[in-house]
This record gives sequence, C-alpha cells and structure tokens, in this order.
Amino acid sequence: MGKDQYDLPLTYQRPSYHQKGESPMSFELLHFRDSDKILRKKKMANMVLSTLHYLDDCLQGTLYRGELLRQALSDMDWRQEPLSILDGRRYQYKGLRNQVAIDGSFSSYEYLQDALLRLQVGFDKKKIETGIVLLTAQRSEKSPLGSTRELVEQEIQDLYPTISMPVTIALFDLGEPGVRIEETEGETPDAETNSDDADPAADNQGEQAPGPVTVPKAEKKKKPKARSKEEEEETCPT
Repeated sequence: MGKDQYDLPLTYQRPSYHQKGESPMSFELLHFRDSDKILRKKKMANMVLSTLHYLDDCLQGTLYRGELLRQALSDMDWRQEPLSILDGRRYQYKGLRNQVAIDGSFSSYEYLQDALLRLQVGFDKKKIETGIVLLTAQRSEKSPLGSTRELVEQEIQDLYPTISMPVTIALFDLGEPGVRIEETEGETPDAETNSDDADPAADNQGEQAPGPVTVPKAEKKKKPKARSKEEEEETCPT
C-alpha cells in the first residue's frame, strides 16, 4: 500500500512545537461526496495536506492574504497550469493541479457559495474532478447558526442538486490580522497585486491598505526672456 492510500484526516493540527504564548496553527478538512477518495486515487492526498500546512504557516496572522495566498500556491506548483474557468474570460481559480482546483477566500465565510459555483462550472466542463474550498472558520460569536462546520454541512445539503460535485472544504483559523507585525517592524509590506489577475471575485477586499492620495503641484511656467533690440535685428531676415 502506497503512502497516498491512507485516509485524509477530518481534522489536521500542526504539532505543538510553537513558541510559548502562540496558539497552535490548525485547519479542519470536511470531505463531501467521496472527494477524499478521489484525491487518494489521483495520488494527491499528501500534496493537498502539504499545501494546506504551508498555507497555514504563511498566512497565520498576516494582513495581505490575497497576494500571499497566490504566492504560496505558486511556491507549491498550483499555478503552473492554465487557471481560467471559462475560455476567453478572466475568471480564474486560485490554483489548479492534476484536475484538482483550489478556490476560496479568507476574507469572509460567505464566499463559500461563490467558490462552489466556480468549481461546479469546471467540474461540469470536465476540467476538474474535484475541488478544494479555502475558507475562514471565524464567524460572529452571536451567530445563531451553530458552528462553522455545522453550517458548511447544512449549506452543502441545501445547495444540492445545483452543487453536486465532490468537494473538500478547508476551514482555517488564521488569527487576527497583524499578529506578526512585530516580526517585520520597519519593513514595508508589498501590497502590489498582479494586474493580469483581474477576476472580479478575486480575494482583494480588506487585504490591501489604500495608498495615500497625492495631488501633484502645479508647475510654474517660466516667463520668456525678453530679447534686446540688437538680438531681434540679428535674427531678422535681410
């Protein structure tokens, strides 16, 4: 039995070798319609876990998660294949590898339905066999809808048959933005985004600080130098 034949855990938590005072980084995996079996069949189980672990390390307590997410997925070779969802359109997945697509947002849990729809389009067009949705597990404590896991399970059930594909939901607890500011004090974060990735559903809101508005100063026009009578006579044609 190969190493990719083991079952994917429903909950994965990083070993507690973090520094004192820090919370352990963790994420939870929820598999629907045998998506875990598809990942094992495609020998992608360990790759998915390694990628999610890497994202957890890179994004914990950060501010600019949209750009960092793209960079981290690129580091793990999830952005080598064409990412477009529809031919000729700018809509793109966050990552794609071996017919497994990654989409999602850490800004808001409500992105779940958008991500599922985008994945379903690729599934119906035979571009992907399964998908992974990245979401924040953080929601309002006053919500009467139960835990995030319970809400995901209910929504997957309610969206059927519109959303019928096998899918894995990864719920992350990345902490409050700015936790790691002390580590990079004095450095200016790179808030520039790739202008080629102009997907309207891209995870950009709330992740980039607006730049200062500068008003250019009006240039002072130099007055033309007065010409003497002798200079005018020299330049006049005879």
